[in-house]
Amino acid sequence: MNQLLSDPPKCDPGSWCERVFEVTGNEWLAASADWLVARPLQILLILVVAFLVRYVGRKIIDRLTTIPQDDKGKLPAALRPFRERAPDVLGPLVTERRRQRAKTVGSVLKSLTSFIVYGLAFVLILGELGIDLGPIIASAGIVGVALGFGAQNLVRDFLSGLFMMVEDQYGVGDIVDVGEAIGTVEAVGLRITTLRDINGTVWYVRNGEVLRVGNSSQGYAVALVDVPLSYTTDVTRATALLTEVAAEAAGSDPIAPDVLEPPEMLGVENVAPEAITIRLTVKVRPGRQWAVQRALRAQIMAALEDAGFEPPLGRFFPNPQNPGN
Repeated sequence: MNQLLSDPPKCDPGSWCERVFEVTGNEWLAASADWLVARPLQILLILVVAFLVRYVGRKIIDRLTTIPQDDKGKLPAALRPFRERAPDVLGPLVTERRRQRAKTVGSVLKSLTSFIVYGLAFVLILGELGIDLGPIIASAGIVGVALGFGAQNLVRDFLSGLFMMVEDQYGVGDIVDVGEAIGTVEAVGLRITTLRDINGTVWYVRNGEVLRVGNSSQGYAVALVDVPLSYTTDVTRATALLTEVAAEAAGSDPIAPDVLEPPEMLGVENVAPEAITIRLTVKVRPGRQWAVQRALRAQIMAALEDAGFEPPLGRFFPNPQNPGN
């Protein structure tokens, strides 16, 4: 009996069983070497490799999506294949916009990398423990389908937000119309977009519910000024005066820095029973069209009054000091 107990266990040559028995001389430890030594070491190796792969992957993503502070807003490498709609005339604002896009894309890529790497490591560890993965994978598939149906709106918002960010449909500081809300974009997330309208109200819009976007801050904007004049007005003289006043206003403060091209006089836009409307346009920096319009209207109305032009309804309310008009 003692002879049987002292016999070494049946171990494969070069296996952990043989090595442990040679070191300890204990049959139980040698027989359990696979569970006590080999599998823990293999699991530890899987975890170390997974951590290193994730670390290297995140470093590469950071390098591709980070804009250095001294790079003056250079487009990150990860975004160069995609179209850039933000104009350089925005200056610091476009730099911040690019940083936000890069940060969001980098965050998504990092999360995806972590999920894939740790998911594979988890499956490999279960395999090392001898667990049958078939039922687990089948159950995970059923749970995934159930979660997909239950969280489809969340997934829709997430994907819509990702594409909005990657395609540069809008960014922080843009003035947009998303249907139910119109305002300035304060934050763009993967699930919601935050807007603040002209009254100061903050709107939280789910990205998946945005079917169309009107962006007033991409490329350039057009300041459109319609000037109503009475029927007794000399249109040729009025047009010449408006062209001169608009050109002078566009070249002086406070709107000169916002003007990209000289004003364009389009002429008579509309003839209505109450007035003749003359239209002029000015190409300006995005988001500055309203300020330019207000400044132009103020100077144009003052110039028209100084030149003696009557308001549109002057024919219904004649000036007693000038009854001929």
